[in-house]
Amino acid sequence: MKELFFPYPYLVTALDKYYGVKSKPMRAKIKDKDKDSKRKKDRKKKSKTKKKKGKSESKKLSILIATFWDYPHTGGLSNYITTLKEGLKSLGHKVDVISPNQFSATKVKELREMIVPELKTFFEQRYGSYTSKIIQNSRLLYIYEQMMKSVKLEKYDILHAQDLFTANILGRFNEDLGKPLLFTPHGMFTFSRVKFNRIEKGSAEEVYYKEVEKKAIEYATHMVILSDSFRDPLSSLGAKSANLTTVNTGIDFKTNERGSTSGKIVISCIARLGPRKGHTDLFHALSKLKGISNQVEVQIVGDGEMREALENQVKSLNLSNVRFLGKRDDVPAILSKTDIFVLPTLNDNLPISIIEAMHSGTAVLTTNCGGIKEIIHHNENGIIVEPGNVSQLATQLKHLIGNEALRKKLGANASQYAKTHLTQEAMVGKIEGIYKNLIAAGWE
Repeated sequence: MKELFFPYPYLVTALDKYYGVKSKPMRAKIKDKDKDSKRKKDRKKKSKTKKKKGKSESKKLSILIATFWDYPHTGGLSNYITTLKEGLKSLGHKVDVISPNQFSATKVKELREMIVPELKTFFEQRYGSYTSKIIQNSRLLYIYEQMMKSVKLEKYDILHAQDLFTANILGRFNEDLGKPLLFTPHGMFTFSRVKFNRIEKGSAEEVYYKEVEKKAIEYATHMVILSDSFRDPLSSLGAKSANLTTVNTGIDFKTNERGSTSGKIVISCIARLGPRKGHTDLFHALSKLKGISNQVEVQIVGDGEMREALENQVKSLNLSNVRFLGKRDDVPAILSKTDIFVLPTLNDNLPISIIEAMHSGTAVLTTNCGGIKEIIHHNENGIIVEPGNVSQLATQLKHLIGNEALRKKLGANASQYAKTHLTQEAMVGKIEGIYKNLIAAGWE
């Protein structure tokens, strides 16, 4: 019999319920939960027995960091993985990073050509239709899992998934391996896509992705979360508080000497040019400051699908002081000449660009989203406004533009906070501690 091409029976079960399909045979049996629970207990008991035979708790670890997305790549996730990898290596641990783009493109193409027709047939026969998003994700999951079979997972002491999809893949392998499996979500995948209309609420896609998230949580031995803002949404999907540890993102930031050469107040926004980052609100806010616009130079750093629309908006608002710089690899240099860093994000977790701005000593103006309020304290080391509130954003921009002393105070306080709490050493040290605690508790 062929191997099950739809790898995860629990997803089929969730979709059966959504479509009102009575249970049909699948080409793999859904595991008995009681047996699954017993297997987990047996694994832990076995690993504890090994530990008593003299396993050193202080040994250097072999760690696998895995992601469903290409690595390396531009963006916060890739930066996070690099920071974690290099930090762990500096402590003497062996670290590998696995991502889909590291596998044979030829083999991936062969698998794609084989699996897509079978997936479409499966959904059409079972539900009478299929959706492109579910077909695409099922295909990617299947291919990544097939590729992952070539990785010797048993050689690692720690498995650390950086997204819900990898947590599902590693979770399935880990049913036999019994390793500590950590999961770090870098966003609430389903919620965010429903909020920004990338997935329709109440759709099959929402059911599908929510089930993937639930299973990722179930598979994880422990979860490292970027901010406390993850706790409530993860708990609603089944996460237990005792299995969640907050570790704010830290970075290795090379600070440049501060100073401006333009003679104007420089405002910088460093972010992907996408709908959730709030650039549209920033430009509307700037249009309300025309009386002082000649004092200001605005730099938009980054690229994305909204670039053309945003450039057109700038033209229509006659914002002649706004420049689009595109993708840049000299962010520290840009921030060293920035007086006000603005990120008017509408939906976020803990943006690295804010952390970079804090390290640089730049005054930060941002919104009350996700974990931002956990590191930016209003009127102490930055300014917080409500997301989408253009009037508030304009008022605070005007206030900062006209108050040099406040800018310096906020920047200095932000820099001190970042150097104390948001460093590579602080982040990696806490995560290493979680790894070692799991090993000491009997997981290996």
